[in-house]
Amino acid sequence: MYPGVNAKGRDFHIRILLPMDLQLKNASIECSWHLKKILHGYRHILKQRLHSCPDLVSFMVELKTVLEIALRNTQDLHIPRPPEYYSCLVRDLETLGWNKVAYVDTGLTTVKLKAEDSCGRQHLIILKLNAKYPTEPPDCLVDFPVQFAVSWMPQNSLIDIYNQFLVALESLKEFWDAMDEIDGKTWVLEPENPTRSATTRRIAIGNNVSVNIEVDPRHPNMLPECYFLGADHAVNPLRIKLNNNMHSWDPEISLLQNLQDLLEIDFPSRAVLEKSDFAKDCGICYAYRLAGAPPDQVCDDPRCGQPFHQACLYEWLQGLPSSRQSFNVIFGECPYCNKPLTLKSSVKKL
Repeated sequence: MYPGVNAKGRDFHIRILLPMDLQLKNASIECSWHLKKILHGYRHILKQRLHSCPDLVSFMVELKTVLEIALRNTQDLHIPRPPEYYSCLVRDLETLGWNKVAYVDTGLTTVKLKAEDSCGRQHLIILKLNAKYPTEPPDCLVDFPVQFAVSWMPQNSLIDIYNQFLVALESLKEFWDAMDEIDGKTWVLEPENPTRSATTRRIAIGNNVSVNIEVDPRHPNMLPECYFLGADHAVNPLRIKLNNNMHSWDPEISLLQNLQDLLEIDFPSRAVLEKSDFAKDCGICYAYRLAGAPPDQVCDDPRCGQPFHQACLYEWLQGLPSSRQSFNVIFGECPYCNKPLTLKSSVKKL
């Protein structure tokens, strides 16, 4: 698809290539050499945003914001900084303490500051300073699941931004506590290497059975959105337990313990089991990950239960003379046990 984005009164066109599974986090971006040059220093940020945005519309909003920052900084490179700019910046950094500085570029236009929250987690804030600093605030880039808005007055300094950064870190403490407990005590299938801005986790429950949760970073102790993946005979009892027990959700105990209580299960422990105990390869491509994603379809026959990637199974069923399709549902047979199999597919031709 070829969406357009307008920034600073200029129109830019990009090409977003979605994989067969239509997962935005596995998409790639193509653009003109000129736009690529503008966004060169922001590739890591864009990759992070692709990974954390829930849909294409959200990513396009993020892209527009990043592009506007990049254009402003590109224009600023050609504006000579007055001596006061450098003296003010160096004074701010000295007052803040060089031990909090992780990086400063040679032009003194980009500064990375590091901070540790009350739980010992390490964080970075990237500051892009324009030529009018300190009259105008720098652009701030953080790995947060929520927007970080800076309150700024002309008499403010980097110390004020850093203090606001520390306050924001503490406001997200409970969210990161909940996600860290999940990452440390369960087997997370997706994302493989979660960023601090990632609000979803796909947690293994058993053989080819998992639950995908979406946690509200502002209310991490509330019941998250849950979506079960696996064969119907395995996930239907879990859905019933969740519906019957959700009134028992207790915001005073941890999110992980609440989930286990509601589902009446213990998630596979990292201390006892290996990932290979319940993570099986796709029965068609014989790989565990396809474009970064593990198998998400399972044969519903309890005696089979073979997992597949949706894209692999979709292609397999399309090639069967006996299969038929109605809208986005394709009917066929399991490649392993030949039992009837139905695939509700979101795969579309681009």
